[in-house]
Amino acid sequence: MTDATIKGLPLPRSNTTRILIVHARWNDTIIQSLVSGCVAKLKEQGVKEENIVIKTVPGSYELPFATQRLIAGSQTQSSVNAPSLLGASSANLVNLLASDPVPQPSTKTSGPVASTGPFSAAISIGCLIKGSTMHFEYICDAVTHGLMRVQLDTGVPVIFGVLTALNDDQALERAGLGRNGNKGHNHGEDWALAAVELAAQSAEWSKGNI
Repeated sequence: MTDATIKGLPLPRSNTTRILIVHARWNDTIIQSLVSGCVAKLKEQGVKEENIVIKTVPGSYELPFATQRLIAGSQTQSSVNAPSLLGASSANLVNLLASDPVPQPSTKTSGPVASTGPFSAAISIGCLIKGSTMHFEYICDAVTHGLMRVQLDTGVPVIFGVLTALNDDQALERAGLGRNGNKGHNHGEDWALAAVELAAQSAEWSKGNI
């Protein structure tokens, strides 16, 4: 029997977090496996499907910019959709004073409602495989530093989901698609667990619960 605590720690379950997944489309077979593993593990941890937002960019180099802009966009979306306390109070007061109360619009919905709150964490997924030029080293360095800057600047955890492989087989094995009898392990699952944990911890830290 496999002990899940051998690699990693037991994690809190959550059904209120909103997770962003931004993935590159280069090396698409590997990327799709990583994203699928990530989404499945997020759901297993209690994250609602409607609270998992998936966006794509051409390649890994574009991940830092897209992640930063989408985090900022979610914060704008949250503020725009936040209920107005003044508006709500005025409407209720008018309704109380009116001899014929004004019917209020129903808030019931027919299905799950996606959160419009800011993202609790982001997972940036890409796959870089070394070729015969220095392109690999430059992109790896730029993306690594870029994603670190995004999380420090925004205060939102950004999980580094970029494979930096020396050959095709290394990448395939880390997406659970290995050849020659060695399927490997889908690292997308690990990134999902890290995102749930950091989302929960960050929320507590922001409240002063240290």
